Amino acid sequence: MKKTIASIALVTAAAFSLPAMAGYKVVDVADGGSISGKINFTGKDAPAQIYKVAKDTDTCGTANRVIDYVDVKDGALRNVVVYLDKVKSGKKFAPIEAKIDQKGCSFMPFMSVMTNGAIFEATNSDPVLHNIHTYEIMGRAKKTVMNVSQPKQGATTKKKVKLKRGAGMKLECDAHDFMHGFVFVAKNPYYAIVAEDGTYTINDIPAGKYKVKAWHGTLGEKKGKATITTGGTATVDFTFKGK
Repeated sequence: MKKTIASIALVTAAAFSLPAMAGYKVVDVADGGSISGKINFTGKDAPAQIYKVAKDTDTCGTANRVIDYVDVKDGALRNVVVYLDKVKSGKKFAPIEAKIDQKGCSFMPFMSVMTNGAIFEATNSDPVLHNIHTYEIMGRAKKTVMNVSQPKQGATTKKKVKLKRGAGMKLECDAHDFMHGFVFVAKNPYYAIVAEDGTYTINDIPAGKYKVKAWHGTLGEKKGKATITTGGTATVDFTFKGK
């Protein structure tokens, strides 16, 4: 695995008590099934991206910023979220906020998860200006969700995020071109962040037929299908390919 200066930890903020998301109905899931699998990577693993740090070096440091957008280990791709698409009912869905800190001129965490319609919160912990710019990722296209200047240390910006088409957002800083991050935006509770070995499991799924997708902020999405029987299990693996 290539080393990165930016944290690549996948974390979620604590859930808070709010009603279930609009368009999703909470039902009793008795003898729910599960889907599991692995995210594989084949082909050439692109080298980590190297950015020169040329400003605010007292805060940002002087070393080049190295970001491994395609994090592969032993043939497994990490930083992937697997989710069931367009699920209308199922287990309890507690909204989750995203809390992003800009510290040492890095987005911390590098990747996080929030629920659609919840609050995205960004704090500037540095004594330099940051301009957080978030984009809804829609295939090869991007649409601005937030573009806010934070000139003062300790400044915090909050925004309700509701994506219509994309499954996630790209984070950038318009003041520092070496700051990057990602947020997966869940529209139902049936998602899983892959483990270090590329495996995942989604539990408590009502019986039925489902579209399964694997989302990676840089490589895009892969699609699959699964049929869940009462108390049954299914396996769906995905393979991303390097260029």
